[in-house]
Amino acid sequence: MRTLISSAFVSLDGVVEAPGGEPGYRNSGWTFKEMDFVPEAYALKGQEQEEAGAMLLGRASYEAFSAVWPDMEDFARYRTLPKYVVSTTLTEDDLVDNWGEITILRSLDEVAALKETEGGPIIMHGSASLNRALSDAGLIDRYHLLVFPLLLGAGKRLFSETDKDTQKLKLVEHEAYSNGIQKNVFDVVR
Repeated sequence: MRTLISSAFVSLDGVVEAPGGEPGYRNSGWTFKEMDFVPEAYALKGQEQEEAGAMLLGRASYEAFSAVWPDMEDFARYRTLPKYVVSTTLTEDDLVDNWGEITILRSLDEVAALKETEGGPIIMHGSASLNRALSDAGLIDRYHLLVFPLLLGAGKRLFSETDKDTQKLKLVEHEAYSNGIQKNVFDVVR
């Protein structure tokens, strides 16, 4: 069984919306505008690329990343990984042709089936709505969180507000950086 990892930039109050400057959001670009750049705080991103066996994205994150990441040297390793996009509306004609193998999944059941296949970890970037649905369905195995010392107040949250049983997490790796960013890696306890 493959490990599904949710990787997110998250504010201290749980907002994950528009960290990289996506247009149309009140606090767009908050990861770069508000923080001093400390390279070691982002080392986790390189580690994720090296360890991942596949990438999983929701429709909106796929549309944002596929417009930029295929040509970025910082994300070169992702060009060769199989990518899975969870969407009920995307068609094959909507997929880019310069980012390797891309498969559309239509349901959380298809994500569960993907986890049952052979291969390395599946990394999910962004994808706030998908993240909440997968978490509520018990399909996420690990969280890679870079927590920024910011209170954004409004925006999409990483975790849903669904009334559900407590989900215990085990902190397996952590570090704090000089700019206040904290790396927290949690395994989901089953």
